[in-house]
Amino acid sequence: MIIYNVTIKIDLDVHDEWLSWMKLEHIPRVLETGLFNDHRMLRILEDDQSDGISYAVQYTAKDMSDYFTYEAEHAPALRQEAADKYPNKFVAFRTLLKVV
Repeated sequence: MIIYNVTIKIDLDVHDEWLSWMKLEHIPRVLETGLFNDHRMLRILEDDQSDGISYAVQYTAKDMSDYFTYEAEHAPALRQEAADKYPNKFVAFRTLLKVV
């Protein structure tokens, strides 16, 4: 099992709108690709949240093939949509994990 983890820090001034968009639009669109069978969204607990709030969004894929298909066929457009909707309002980095 593969976990595709996206860690995001979102600016405070758009946080509430972004959180709603993630839950109601973005995450469902990622799952609609059929390449992930589960997900979870976690808030990262930090002492200093003066410049934003951080989250980890984890998507579970059955194997690397599904992940690579997602990366090749779906990720670029979904990432661009987020960048267009919230320009200069977030930073994100991605980690690929394998359950052992």
